[in-house]
Amino acid sequence: MEDNRKLYLELLKNTLIDLHRSNLTEYRPVKGKKINNFFNISFKIAKLFRKDQLTVCEKVNFNSEDRINGNDWPLYADSMIGYKRLSNIQDCLEQVIANKIDGDLIETGVWRGGAVIFMKAILKSYDVNDKIVWCADSFEGLPKPNAEKYKADENDKFYSFEELSVSENIVKQNFIKYNLLDDKVKFLKGWFKDTLPNAPFEKLCLLRLDGDMYESTMDGLKYLYPKLSIGGFVIVDDWGSVPSCQLAVNDYRKKHNITEEIIKIDNDGVYWKKTK
Repeated sequence: MEDNRKLYLELLKNTLIDLHRSNLTEYRPVKGKKINNFFNISFKIAKLFRKDQLTVCEKVNFNSEDRINGNDWPLYADSMIGYKRLSNIQDCLEQVIANKIDGDLIETGVWRGGAVIFMKAILKSYDVNDKIVWCADSFEGLPKPNAEKYKADENDKFYSFEELSVSENIVKQNFIKYNLLDDKVKFLKGWFKDTLPNAPFEKLCLLRLDGDMYESTMDGLKYLYPKLSIGGFVIVDDWGSVPSCQLAVNDYRKKHNITEEIIKIDNDGVYWKKTK
C-alpha cells in the first residue's frame, strides 16, 4: 500500500506540472500588440488567417530544471509551482496527518487548481475523510491594486495578465479529470477581502498563500493565520519573486511577534510551522 501511494503521488506531481513535456518545444498563440503588428503587415494575410480560423503562434522552449523549480508558466500544465513546491505540500501534509493536526486546508489563489488537486489526492491516498480542501479565488484574475491603502502594490500589473484568470468551472473540471472532486472540496469565490473575513471554517491545518500581491497576501494572513492550528503549516508561494508579498509576510510576522523560522523551498517558495 505504501509503495502504491508513493508511486501515485509521484506520478501525479509530474503530471500536474507536465514534467514529461518540459523539454519539448511548444507553440503559444500570439495575442495583443504582437498579433496586431503581424496583421498590420499584410491585409491579405490577415484575411486568410481569419477566414480559415488560423492564428499566429510563437515558439516557446521549456526545460525540466525550470519546471522542477517552478520558474516557468507552462502552457498546458495544471500547476505552475513546480515539483519542489508540490513536494513541500506533500511533506507538510504528511506531517499534519501523522501528528493528527486539526483543521481544513486552503489555498488562496488556485490558478488552474494544481496545488489544491494535489492536496486532495494526498488526503485521499491516506484515507483522510474529515478535512475539507478550500479553493479561494476570484476566478477572474487578480484585483487592481489599491495603492492608496497598500503602497507596495502601487505598480502592480498582475491584474492585467489574462493568463491568471481561470474560471471556477475549469478548476472543477480539472478536479474531475483526476477523479478528485467530491463534497470535501469547497470553493470560496470572490476577492479575498470579501470572502476570507467570514470564511466558513474554524480551524486550518495548512494555509497556502499564492496571491501575488501585498493586499492578497496580507488578507490571507490577517483572516486565516489565527485559524491555523498549532503544528500546522503556512506556505508562501511568491516570497522570492514578488517583493510586495515578502513585505506583507514580514509586516504581519513583526506585528504579531511570529518568530518561527522561515524555511526556503526553492527560489520562490517558503514555509514555516506554527508552534505557538
